[in-house]
Amino acid sequence: MKLKELVEILGCRLIGNPEVEIKGISEIQTAEEGDLTFLTNPKYRKFLKTTKASAVILEKEIPELKIAQLLCEEPYVAFAKALSVFYPERLPEPKISSRAIISDTATIGENCYIGDNVFIGKGTKIGKEVKIFPGVYIGNDCEIGDNTVIFPNVTIYERTKVGRFVRIHAGSVIGSDGFGYAFSKNEMKIYKVPQTGKVIIEDFVEIGANTTIDRGTIGDTVIGEGTKIDNLVQIGHNVKIGKYCFIVSQVGISGSTKIGDFVTLAGKVGVAGHIEIASNVTVGAKAGITKSIKKPGTYAGFPARPYREWKKIQTIVDRLPEIYEKIKHLLRRK
Repeated sequence: MKLKELVEILGCRLIGNPEVEIKGISEIQTAEEGDLTFLTNPKYRKFLKTTKASAVILEKEIPELKIAQLLCEEPYVAFAKALSVFYPERLPEPKISSRAIISDTATIGENCYIGDNVFIGKGTKIGKEVKIFPGVYIGNDCEIGDNTVIFPNVTIYERTKVGRFVRIHAGSVIGSDGFGYAFSKNEMKIYKVPQTGKVIIEDFVEIGANTTIDRGTIGDTVIGEGTKIDNLVQIGHNVKIGKYCFIVSQVGISGSTKIGDFVTLAGKVGVAGHIEIASNVTVGAKAGITKSIKKPGTYAGFPARPYREWKKIQTIVDRLPEIYEKIKHLLRRK
């Protein structure tokens, strides 16, 4: 594809030869002639001197640069769009396998792909253009919205509602029982609390591999529109996650937690149950959220606190050996 065509698709401003032919997309360090690359992290700016790429996506013009420049406000977004252009996803063509088990009372929309050994239960409704890969289990009375893709060996329990353009990656479990038990001191026995709610996944959500989302005890567990959930995340019963959140790998969210819109929980964040996190909050990796966060901002540490406060404390902690030695020295002088 010539640069002039690509610029039109991406909505960038071009500095350089519009007739340059782009054959693929590569990292800035390894790009060859004919490749498009991008720069968003200042750490990689040094590679602009040595890259063999034919063009680069940037936020601001670099006058001394000898290769073509595609300028835009959001270079990483333009990069993502360019990848979609050059490497379009190849999903299976519409077909229903003779080895799939589909209830007579289930309804299947137009142009769906349903692979081998898929099970679809009673009363379940599958929208149009849905792709269900081999080995998927979908229980009774579920709803799967149009253009959703469910990858191999996903398990979706009964009464789960999945929106449009959702992607659920391999091995995930949606709608399993929440961790609800009642302990009787009199009988010295643990009773299971029936989990009678369901899971609602809104439009444009993506759920990573081997993630688990528990159904509600009475009400519903809800994942808001556009939220992206990484691999190996655990979301407890009755959790409410808002719109366009990022939930990164190995995050654990305990039951009945309410999370606002545009929240980012970095890797291994742990969230206690029955608390609220305001919209526009970012929480650093391995933080522990033990109480509600009511103000937007960046938080870190265990227990989680405003980032600047955590950083000051961490600076002091790092100096503790030095402080300890000074105290010992002072005590000896006495």
